[in-house]
Amino acid sequence: MGIRRERGQAVNRFVAAGLLVAAALASVPAAGEDRPLRVCMDENAPPYSVARGASGSGFDVALAGALAGRLGRPLAIQWFETEFDEDSSPKLELNALLSDGRCDLVAAYPLSVDTLGKPGLGTARLPDFRGAVARDRRRRVDLGVLVPSRPYQRAPLTLLLAPQVGERRVASLADIADLRIGVVGGTFADAILMLYHKGELINRITHYPRGRDALLAGLEAGEIDAALVALHRFDAYRREHPNTRLRGTGFNYPLALNLGYVALSENAALLDRVNTALDSMLVSGEVAAVAKAAGVTYVAPAEPFVSPGITFKQIEN
Repeated sequence: MGIRRERGQAVNRFVAAGLLVAAALASVPAAGEDRPLRVCMDENAPPYSVARGASGSGFDVALAGALAGRLGRPLAIQWFETEFDEDSSPKLELNALLSDGRCDLVAAYPLSVDTLGKPGLGTARLPDFRGAVARDRRRRVDLGVLVPSRPYQRAPLTLLLAPQVGERRVASLADIADLRIGVVGGTFADAILMLYHKGELINRITHYPRGRDALLAGLEAGEIDAALVALHRFDAYRREHPNTRLRGTGFNYPLALNLGYVALSENAALLDRVNTALDSMLVSGEVAAVAKAAGVTYVAPAEPFVSPGITFKQIEN
């Protein structure tokens, strides 16, 4: 009897020890899940992301924080700088950041067949990024294949009117054909206006240089009557100029791109978890709530989630 009791006690101790080990293993994060979720963001893209303060601010900063929380990981932002010149290629530079291991995801990425997949070049230079040293600006990085997440918002162009125009119903570009129209030169909005009805609006267009407020300041001053501008630019302008008299028409140009995250193809497992989290956040209204808190006019993603590309024929109509 004593031998049986001792054996029983030994078995119980063995089972208890096994349960403790199993519980301990269950509490250990999966490989890599205890490290921060690293997201690359433009350091000066209000109201999406701004490298201001200890952790930055903006819609994408807040959304990435909420996403990281859903994944059970802390957030780490890799800030980079966008250059507006003929020699730069944002698609290749952002691929280089991912391929160089600077981040797991890039936020606010335009989802189009032209910006995804295998790049046309095998290598590219890195953009300026926080923490870069001199040799980073000289070296080239072998590029990978870009894969998108589920989109979390749409980024349309919107029509704005100057104070002197007064009330006017605008349902299409035809409704501003008699006005003086402004646009930032060399942009998608510029192409839309210049090609509209095979050049019908050309003589009414004033081109403004790239800059955060140049076009909208001109509209506010009455230099022009209407402007076609990215909706988020207007959001940023209103935040900086709360007493602005510019009026949104409510007309958003129908051709637009969705924005989402992008990662390298070998990070597909992470994207699966990101997509699951984003689906839940979109259904619950959390994404829209984060946008509202950041001062962003939220527009939900629309099909097709990845744009097949925009043709001149579509713009000319």
